[in-house]
Amino acid sequence: MPQIFHHSTNALAKLTIYGAVFILVALLWVTAELNRSSWNTGQWVERQQPVQFSHKHHVGDDGIDCRYCHTSVETAASAGLPATTTCMNCHKQIWADSPYLEPVRESFRTGKPIEWIRVHDLPDFAYFNHSIHVNKGVGCSTCHGQVDQMPIAYQASTLQMEWCLGCHRNPEKFVRPKEKVFDMQWRQENKTNDEIAEGRSLATKYHIQPPNVLTSCSTCHR
Repeated sequence: MPQIFHHSTNALAKLTIYGAVFILVALLWVTAELNRSSWNTGQWVERQQPVQFSHKHHVGDDGIDCRYCHTSVETAASAGLPATTTCMNCHKQIWADSPYLEPVRESFRTGKPIEWIRVHDLPDFAYFNHSIHVNKGVGCSTCHGQVDQMPIAYQASTLQMEWCLGCHRNPEKFVRPKEKVFDMQWRQENKTNDEIAEGRSLATKYHIQPPNVLTSCSTCHR
């Protein structure tokens, strides 16, 4: 019986199979990269606000402590947004007539809060408590980045689960002395052996749960 298919068909079949595998792997890689990209996570994207509040000016230049505006960060799940009266404590005297700050003055006159655009927005199915992290020695810059260098606030981290687990699996790499929690100049991660040893000591001192508890689903998904 004569051969139906030409010998080159074997090579074509192998090329098709290997090509399909390569394309599948490439698609998985592209999907993973897109999932981690700023297009999906919002990382590095500057948020245009009703008033372009500069953390760089207020925190970096003027040295205002985070807690002056975010008053509930040590005691509540939410760090809190400052009331307009907090802004006006200074701006009744400083830039009091600036057109740039008219939305702030209008809010103060009318009592209607400024509608700030959320920068860090976790999904509803993820539970996060600021106070527990702050009181366990996790610094502001660990999650929010160097806000003292941000003229316009942006999301410095992906906020994805793998990013959270990086800290929950190895808390000794990220905890710092409590008195340094609001220090923007303190290192964001412990890297040397001495720094990690200090982190382990602090984790014990602050009664931080072991990784098997910190990585339990119910810790963040309640």
